[in-house]
Amino acid sequence: MSQYHKLYTAADSAVVFIDHQPQMLFGVANIDRATLINNVTLLAKVAKEYNVPAVLTAVETESFSGYIWPQLLDVFPGQAVVERTSMNSWDDAGFRKAIEATGKKNIIMTGLWTEVCVTWPTIEMLGAGYNIYVVEDCCGATSQAAHDAALSRMVQAGAVRTTTIAALLEWQRDWKNREHYDALMKILKGQAGAYGIGVEYAYTMVHHAPQSAQKPQVVPKKAAH
Repeated sequence: MSQYHKLYTAADSAVVFIDHQPQMLFGVANIDRATLINNVTLLAKVAKEYNVPAVLTAVETESFSGYIWPQLLDVFPGQAVVERTSMNSWDDAGFRKAIEATGKKNIIMTGLWTEVCVTWPTIEMLGAGYNIYVVEDCCGATSQAAHDAALSRMVQAGAVRTTTIAALLEWQRDWKNREHYDALMKILKGQAGAYGIGVEYAYTMVHHAPQSAQKPQVVPKKAAH
């Protein structure tokens, strides 16, 4: 059966973060940059909570692109970053070794830029027998046209498009699974936008849990004179 007729799990997948670096971010024009950083950080935090192996790679850090965003590095303190010169991560022996070390065939792909550093390794990894899921709102391109064309090319090659919330909820799968539930809700409340606000509302108004922040004091109105 095609791997794309199955759902991936936290146990059989790995996540890749390609070139989330300042110089690369400067060129992003298809998505609000603050939203992109938030999405990437959110996915990284949930991956860490679910013990999903993560591979971080950077290109020409000191000569061109700058260091990986601190928001991402803070999620994986002390983790080695695969440093490369190649635009195609799959050309780099260190990257291939890091992917192979995860032991996973389902690869959740993110990175900058979509049209080059995400597309090229995706195509070749598909050819090497990996199943690739591209988290498109954790990817940035130099234009919307470039982003759309890159996604089309990857889908034609066999990749699957997904988004941040869909990608991370596939690891949870069933709300009866309680091992990561509270930690996931905490992460979502802090970084999942409207969904996070909905989670906070359900916790406090429906389940009557204490508010995340101190409840504001309501000052009674003075009686009219």
